[in-house]
Amino acid sequence: MSAPPPVSIVMPVYRGQATIARAVRSVLEGGHADFELIVVADDGDDYEAILGRAGLADPRIRHFESGVFGGGSPPARNVGLDAARYDIAAILDADDAYKPGKLAIMAPLAARHGLVSCALDVTLPDGTHLRHVGRGPDRLLSPGAYKFTNFSMDSMLVHDRRRVDPRYDPSLPCLTDLDFLLKLFAVLPACFHVGTPLHDYVKMPVSVSNGPGVTEKMVATKLLMRHRLATGFYPLADPRGCEGLDRFLALSLAAERAFAPDAPASGGVALFEDHIEPRLGA
Repeated sequence: MSAPPPVSIVMPVYRGQATIARAVRSVLEGGHADFELIVVADDGDDYEAILGRAGLADPRIRHFESGVFGGGSPPARNVGLDAARYDIAAILDADDAYKPGKLAIMAPLAARHGLVSCALDVTLPDGTHLRHVGRGPDRLLSPGAYKFTNFSMDSMLVHDRRRVDPRYDPSLPCLTDLDFLLKLFAVLPACFHVGTPLHDYVKMPVSVSNGPGVTEKMVATKLLMRHRLATGFYPLADPRGCEGLDRFLALSLAAERAFAPDAPASGGVALFEDHIEPRLGA
């Protein structure tokens, strides 16, 4: 069997001093040696020095700055993608982590299919497991079916930049991962999904998906995306996908409007994933 292809991993960092060491260590100890990790500081901090003090200096780690302070993950990710040297690209936020074997499994699949997702292990910052998303059999997902399996975030994706090489939209206040996915689906008719959880998605107390004013931003952005789907802004390679994606967004909007984030749920934490999943299967 041939060796897995090299991977460019893009890591935007904003105030990640307490979490970045775990994220970087998950890459260094993940069992896939042929990679570059592109760390893009969005806060002016010297993460090369921070990682060095943690014993994580490595020539495969490249350091860049976003050029602004707190500009958000989309422009920082775009800096990283512009600097990437390999065909296969992956994202890793500085507060998340890869599970061992993620890149060894997903990089060859990305080279074969163009796009691959994996199930998520949703956790608290201390590592407490909350739930899985997308766990099940490995299979191809059409654009219309994708979000009914991967109904949480989409930064676990690995894709082949030779097929399609989009950038993130800094103008969107949230759901930039979904916008990026739809740009991938403009060329790729399906995504191969690995049903084993290979990515730790950490729910931070305050983040783009979990903090003050999030519901209003999510509702506005989901309405915008429904409009974009209806008007052909996202020309999908599989045009049947628009109907399924619009149906997901409609169900997600209803869930947003009924979500009570202060109510206890998994592990005493209210998760939108717990709230929306029953609606998707109804």
